[in-house]
Amino acid sequence: MANSPQADSPSPSRRVTLIVSLIAVLMIVMPFLFWRSTWFGRQLSDEQITEYLADEEAPRKAQHALSQISDRVARGDASVRQWYPRILTLADHRLPKMRTTVAWLMGQDNQFEDFRAKLRQMLEDPEPVVRRNAALSLVRFNDNGGREELLAMLGPFTVEASHAGILTNRLEEGDPVDQGTLLARIAVDASDEPAELRSPLPGVVGKRLLGDGAEVSVGDRITVLGPSPEHIFQALRGLYLVGKPEDLDAIRPYLRPRDDMSVEVFNQARLTADQIRDRASQATRGSK
Repeated sequence: MANSPQADSPSPSRRVTLIVSLIAVLMIVMPFLFWRSTWFGRQLSDEQITEYLADEEAPRKAQHALSQISDRVARGDASVRQWYPRILTLADHRLPKMRTTVAWLMGQDNQFEDFRAKLRQMLEDPEPVVRRNAALSLVRFNDNGGREELLAMLGPFTVEASHAGILTNRLEEGDPVDQGTLLARIAVDASDEPAELRSPLPGVVGKRLLGDGAEVSVGDRITVLGPSPEHIFQALRGLYLVGKPEDLDAIRPYLRPRDDMSVEVFNQARLTADQIRDRASQATRGSK
């Protein structure tokens, strides 16, 4: 007797088993694929690095390649210089995240003067996080060209309106923020979605300068952010090497323990202040 169509199809219980098994596989495979695409530790060949750096549609690939290049610079691998021309080009990339990564990478090779010259240009970048990475990288060249930016990392940062319209704040004073955190919305037109005002830096909402319903113009001061502990710490490390006696006023607030300040920041502030004073004292003795 020939088998009926019903006999060839899987039973309901078997179909359920297959579906459950497929879901289980996807739960394992999908996170792995996501992790593989975002993890920068996976080793790339020279050919892959070249390919990734040239891929304009997948900036994560370029960042992966830059991370690998940085690791090889740290190991003293001179072959990475083959990609330096492309890295200098990426310093002008349209995406701030790419420019931020490039500014960090260029500080890894403080023997390449073209990097130093480019980092000085990047101190004029419109994005503060790019400027800050450029200033920190210049320190590795023993270049104090980014000293003013390092000092700015110790103080508040004012966020300005990017659009004109009616303001609605999202956060309260004292709320912590990360880079990209939504600070407020600005209703440009009643028929359109409001524009988003996002934090360009990590920190804490120190003061809201305008209340909900305020009519704002482009460039109006909206929110003052207090500095993040990590940026304070990195700025102090940079000033340890390039700071001047007149910078001590900016460092002084961190020389006293506070509940909102880590021990690491306090200790680094003391080390930095002592080093600046010692450097100034040696310079005075040397001039006599």
